[in-house]
Amino acid sequence: MRVLGVDPGLTRCGVGVVDGVPGRPLTMVGVGVVRTPADAELSRRLLAVEAGIEEWLDTHQPEYVAIERVFSQHNVRTAMGTAQASAVAMLCAARRGLPVALHTPSEVKAAVTGSGRADKAQVGAMVTRLLRLAEPPKPADAADALALAICHIWRAPTRNRLQEAHERARSTARTAPPVRKVVR
Repeated sequence: MRVLGVDPGLTRCGVGVVDGVPGRPLTMVGVGVVRTPADAELSRRLLAVEAGIEEWLDTHQPEYVAIERVFSQHNVRTAMGTAQASAVAMLCAARRGLPVALHTPSEVKAAVTGSGRADKAQVGAMVTRLLRLAEPPKPADAADALALAICHIWRAPTRNRLQEAHERARSTARTAPPVRKVVR
């Protein structure tokens, strides 16, 4: 399974590609950051994020895209930029028919470090260890993107099985004949 992890942001959008399957060693394929100038017009920044993500999709041909779910922040301006960059990443994946998964920051931290409250340094250290890298990816946005990809590789099979079971149950409920009460 090849996953593109995206840590959305307008100034620094972390991107990382990981190959692997649960229970086997993982391999980093690539890691980087799509940057935009803070003083540029918003529409130009979004276009730059789109071009950067499209380039990563073209180059690495992932099967899945895992994006950090935007959560409430105290700084509304930062949250808006993060949400906009996230939407651009979803759009790029949707154009190609790639499945998109959203993972919360605490879900990613828990998957990678064992604690949903891990700090950036702990996430970077575990990403380094899990991918057998010489040093933590920098900046932290890049390490976070790899952590998203790792989280998805480890959690996707379980998610898929649960979703399939749910769909089967819904399908069975729709096709089952109605239960009739027999009166004697």
